[in-house]
Amino acid sequence: MVRHVTSASTVPPTTSATPGVARPSAAEVLHRVFGFDAFRGDQQAIVDQLVSGGDAVVLMPTGGGKSLCYQVPSIVRDGTGIVVSPLIALMQDQVDALLAVGVNAAFLNSTQAADERARVENAYLAGELDLLYVAPERLNTEATKRFLGNGRVALFAIDEAHCVSQWGHDFRPDYLSLGDLAERWPDVPRIALTATATDATHREITERLSLHDAQHFVASFDRPNIQYRIVPKNEVRKQLVDFIRQEGAGQAGIVYALSRNTVEKTAAHLQAQGINALPYHAGLDAAVRQSTQSRFLREDGIVIVATIAFGMGIDKPDVRFVAHIDLPKSVEGYYQETGRAGRDGEPSVAWLAYGLQDVVQLRRMIDDSPGDLAHRRRMSAHLDAMLALCETVECRRQNLLSYFGQPSEPCGNCDTCLDPPEVWDGTVPAQKLLSTIVRLKRERNQEFGAGHLIDILRGKTTARTTQWTHDTIATWGIGADLSDQQWRGVVRQLLAKRLLATRGEYGTLGITEGSAAVLSGTSTVPMRNEPERRASSSSARRAAVADLAPADAGLFEALRAWRAAEAKEQGVPAYIVFGDATLRAIATARPGTVDDLGGISGIGEKKRASYGEALVAVVASAG
Repeated sequence: MVRHVTSASTVPPTTSATPGVARPSAAEVLHRVFGFDAFRGDQQAIVDQLVSGGDAVVLMPTGGGKSLCYQVPSIVRDGTGIVVSPLIALMQDQVDALLAVGVNAAFLNSTQAADERARVENAYLAGELDLLYVAPERLNTEATKRFLGNGRVALFAIDEAHCVSQWGHDFRPDYLSLGDLAERWPDVPRIALTATATDATHREITERLSLHDAQHFVASFDRPNIQYRIVPKNEVRKQLVDFIRQEGAGQAGIVYALSRNTVEKTAAHLQAQGINALPYHAGLDAAVRQSTQSRFLREDGIVIVATIAFGMGIDKPDVRFVAHIDLPKSVEGYYQETGRAGRDGEPSVAWLAYGLQDVVQLRRMIDDSPGDLAHRRRMSAHLDAMLALCETVECRRQNLLSYFGQPSEPCGNCDTCLDPPEVWDGTVPAQKLLSTIVRLKRERNQEFGAGHLIDILRGKTTARTTQWTHDTIATWGIGADLSDQQWRGVVRQLLAKRLLATRGEYGTLGITEGSAAVLSGTSTVPMRNEPERRASSSSARRAAVADLAPADAGLFEALRAWRAAEAKEQGVPAYIVFGDATLRAIATARPGTVDDLGGISGIGEKKRASYGEALVAVVASAG
């Protein structure tokens, strides 16, 4: 069902839009509209900066409360806050969430009929909107700029600002022109926000968006509620099914894969295993993609299997896991994608399975890239950082945060902290493998991939080893002490350390400059020995009822059922009605009257008026 934006004229105004009339304070808006008693972290300072007319660059992790940083000032300041949002498919939900708390919000995009668009435009020109969402493509047209110039702009909020980075994973060309806003509206404050940025991307945001005089707010990128796990890939679909059943049964989750073919086959496999999974990639019909995204946002327990085409701007707070079954191309992409788990702050899991073929495939993609040498080097550096995260024997979170320039202590809640891998001296196996490669090249002018080299080292007679009489090579069978899987781990780690290189379209292996020191014995090669994974009780499954007494847990489930029915009737995602955290607070407080709801976080005046009696009735019926 396609829903239409509510005209601002039909919504009771949150604030007076008339210039000169006293407007509420930021603290009053926070409490009365959004139902929170205090700002978190840097929110207060960011809000003050914008309200006073200053610019801001905000780097804050997903779930850190970025939206409030521009929503509150948009309500406090005269005029309408213009929000640049990169995905028009999500604007309806963003607007619905604001309308639900009594904020006059609307959007302008290509999905609207002419009469609907005219209603929104008239509401803006009449000063009846607190926030107006537009896509960067629309904002860059001269017609839109002239239209906005005929009204009063309170501020410009540029969301997902990392899209301005030409070397980033989510580059959007239309973001490059947003720096012109400073020239056209020199007295209107601007705020650029992103949940992921290295120092280089941070500088690029500042430069390209002309935010040289902005105040910068960089929060910790740590997401302590997310448990990071990386495992060797071995029958990955079976591994994925086992993970979902153990850690995310019945929960919402996202599975990322690199290719459309892998997406579709994986979704079909999960469905065959009784898991409610749907595929999503850019090759699907637009209506199918929209339907899939809508179901994910509005229904419980759906798993989306997707390429990276899915996810940016997804506000669903209760995604309990994000899984990768192919190696991401960069740490930035990995962090952005895993950040879609646990936006509500509850325990969630980021799970990644990667193997030797992932490394070979991505190296080949870089070699075949149409970009110039500098571009390929940058891509290689991104992959090297991702491999370092995968192969570290130290805390995953420490490695991840250090990539973004933020020091930290071991977290105690990632796989390497909870189940430390053993480190062993892999120098001799590395020498055996490198020596085999050198001998084949020098003696026979031959190059082979990992599988054949491992067969030689293990002394495995196959049609190919027989054809090439490789049983006569000096290194034949000298690696029989390691299993096939162990040898693949050796190859993978040597590739990660750049002691091996892939060559050509078939991914044959060759030595590198660093190989000589290993062969001569002047350099050692420490390697990680993967620990045996033990089944664990799911932190993700425990999240929904964490810290609740049994009786309160029953009330919480009753509240969730009421919320699901209410959301279905309205045609909105459940989180727009209430988030899990608010329902847990209600289950614990057990309010007896509507007035008792006033002190519960997340319940502002509009929601108390809309849902108060129904909530009290649910509490009363639970006994």
